[in-house]
Amino acid sequence: MNRLPMFCRPMFSRLAAALMLAGPLLLQGCAGGGGANSADGQRASTTRIPSDVVNKQAIIQHYIVLARASYEDALISARALAQATDALIDAPSAATLQSARDAWLAARVPYLQTEAFRFGNSVVDEWEVRVNSWPLDEGLIDYVAPSYGSESDNNYFYAANIIANPILDIGGISVDASNITPQLLAETLHEIDGVAANVATGYHAIEFLLWGQDLNGTAPGAGNRPYTDYSLSDCTNGNCERRGAYLRAATALLVSDLEEMVQDWQSGGAAMGDLLSKGEDGGLATMLTGMGSLAYGELAGERIRLGLLLHDPEEEQDCFSDNTHWSHYYDAQGIANVYRGHYTRIDGTELNGPSLEALVETIDPELFVQMRVRLENTELAMRALVDQGEAGNTYDVLIASGNTQGETLINNAVTALMEETRVIERIISRLALQNVSIEGSSSLPPRP
Repeated sequence: MNRLPMFCRPMFSRLAAALMLAGPLLLQGCAGGGGANSADGQRASTTRIPSDVVNKQAIIQHYIVLARASYEDALISARALAQATDALIDAPSAATLQSARDAWLAARVPYLQTEAFRFGNSVVDEWEVRVNSWPLDEGLIDYVAPSYGSESDNNYFYAANIIANPILDIGGISVDASNITPQLLAETLHEIDGVAANVATGYHAIEFLLWGQDLNGTAPGAGNRPYTDYSLSDCTNGNCERRGAYLRAATALLVSDLEEMVQDWQSGGAAMGDLLSKGEDGGLATMLTGMGSLAYGELAGERIRLGLLLHDPEEEQDCFSDNTHWSHYYDAQGIANVYRGHYTRIDGTELNGPSLEALVETIDPELFVQMRVRLENTELAMRALVDQGEAGNTYDVLIASGNTQGETLINNAVTALMEETRVIERIISRLALQNVSIEGSSSLPPRP
């Protein structure tokens, strides 16, 4: 399948991972800090932009159009995924398993492009943990290899195996999971006992149920769950009926959650209303916050460089399917979509309209060129990761200790994203936007 279009259970302790995290990089208005400097160290002008130069409200309204369309496509693809998983559960075979996997991969394409709408939009950020949480301790859900271990000091439910255990009493918490429903997953199991790694819902829970664990370490190869894990007549690894019930509930819940987010971007919806309440400058600040935070702290730091620093194959975003190279590619594409005011829908429809790019070109042609170059450099770096991934050198292979070519490719992507962020900061400064917070990560080298 030619696909153009998050951090699974870490092998290290969460305390060690927590030490890698940094607080947000705060741009207090446009004065001082890295946000007032270009990539080459020149200070940007802070002259306020005349209101008649461009229709900022039109840019924000088109941003809403892009968000709505992107989430609609994610919903359409999730419904197709639900149909494919239903077919697998109803008639398990190698073909129906492959079709379900292909549908999951296709569903990731539009969803990943929505992630630039997450940061800065609190409605989206609070909702996102239901659909795309990671890392996950997959032993909560189903059987795992002995190397996974049977307990964790930080998580009583680390190896609870809900599919195999209808009734649980762990750490003083009783769970009746005899009937696996979307409500059980969402209201009881997801982040049970207040542990974020107890991910019971969303894309990555479904990914695990389709691929199973990737036990290849830093060697090529993804998870290899057999289709007979869903067969009632030739069941492997036990509890096949309950495994099918869990998969059916998880996909139904994903569809429901995406339906909610599509409504949130309609007129009168929570996300749309919150954005418009911020005013024109607040709306532009939200757009740039999403771009910068995804590019810098989230993508360059937590999703790409952290795994290289630890040489840990569990630190990849789509760790069961080895789809991580495409995930990084489409996250970067989502940033470009927001900036350019452009989105290609899954049916091929092209959406174009008033954009930050046009605003920047009007007020500062030099800055416009800088951002165009940075986006192109990021595209090239991400394409290099994709080319390697499609050739079998997936992210978990590239981060292996001693893989100097992989280290170079990954560092090229990180550098491109960091340089892109520096220009985003210049744009923030040039537009005289106040109190913009771009999330950081101490897995990245110190910023100049």
